[in-house]
Amino acid sequence: MPSIALSGSGTLTINNRIFTNLADANLIELTFPNDISAVKIGKDGNAIYSENKTGQMSELKVRVIRASADDKFLTGLLASQNASFASFVLMQGSFIKKLGDGLGNLTSDTYILGGGIFKRNVDGKANVEGDTEQSVSIYTLHFASSQRVLT
Repeated sequence: MPSIALSGSGTLTINNRIFTNLADANLIELTFPNDISAVKIGKDGNAIYSENKTGQMSELKVRVIRASADDKFLTGLLASQNASFASFVLMQGSFIKKLGDGLGNLTSDTYILGGGIFKRNVDGKANVEGDTEQSVSIYTLHFASSQRVLT
């Protein structure tokens, strides 16, 4: 029998707040921009292996409705980081994706996020030709740890 994955909703929580004002398209996108290891081949085929700890860092992009309660919450956190970087309380949270197997069984694909900071400020735009992106705030965050757990 083939493997089946029925994708259900995703839930994002940051600092104990469950996000409900998500926009469209890729609402939540968690990526790992760096490799976790490196291999180099030298003379006579000798191999050198190295762990790359930066590979543990994740990047989280969140698309929320502009001026929504979630946008205001994140804007407050970003203002706090910008006001005093050294005293900013690092963010923690989780990203949970529910997956079904077609037989009624559910698996939670969970990323446990820790040590979060904002990577960049939120861009803005005004458009008179119906571009809906002008009503979306995109936040980009870095998390020092992002452990994946399947339950």
